[in-house]
This record gives sequence, C-alpha cells and structure tokens, in this order.
Amino acid sequence: MAYPNTLMETLGMETLTMTKEKVQLTMPIDHRTRQPFGYLHGGASVALAESAASIGASLHVDLQSEAVFGIEINANHIRSAKSGLVTATAIPLHIGKSTMVWEIKITDEQGQLLCVSRCTIGIITKKK
Repeated sequence: MAYPNTLMETLGMETLTMTKEKVQLTMPIDHRTRQPFGYLHGGASVALAESAASIGASLHVDLQSEAVFGIEINANHIRSAKSGLVTATAIPLHIGKSTMVWEIKITDEQGQLLCVSRCTIGIITKKK
C-alpha cells in the first residue's frame, strides 16, 4: 500500500507486510535518510518505527469513526549503517480501546538489529 504525499513517501518507505499481528516496512539508507556524517539518521529510524506502529494500529480500529496517533516513542540505536535497505517489523504488545503498545525492531539486509523501539498509540473518536 502506498501513502502518497506523506513522510513515508518522502523517505522512500514501502510496505512489505500489513496484518493486525505484524507490519513490516522497508526504507532505503540514502541522501534522504542519512545524518550529516553518512550514517542512517536516528530520526529516520524513529519515523520508520512510528509509521509501522501507526499502520498496525489503524488495522485494529474503524477509521471512519476513529483515528490513531503516536503519543510516545522511544528508540535504542544498537548499530549503525551507511547503505542498503532497512526493515522495520512491528508487533503489538497491547491492544486496548484507547491505547496500543507496539514493539518495533529495525534490521539491516543481513538481519542485524540496528534499532529497537516501543511506540504507544492513542485512539480517539473523530469529531463529526
């Protein structure tokens, strides 16, 4: 699924898997996602992680009447990378009526862990 005119499009994120139990997104390490010293930017990793969690959360709600928003995210950057493609795998740890908690692991093409993140998603009722 594509998300045109979003940060996901700007950073080159693409969807691999999109189920209620697991969301996987990829993102290239390139001029859009590197920090000034040539490595994957931690903020790009966090954007990838929150995108995966938000997509997963959206699969658990009725988007006609509810919306999901990231309300807290943390990230531990374990290893750096300078090129290639990274993959975020998000799985739900808690699915509630007003909040969800997702764990996201970002790996490189060799399967090495680059970042582990936890994102809390808030669920609100849309105003009419």
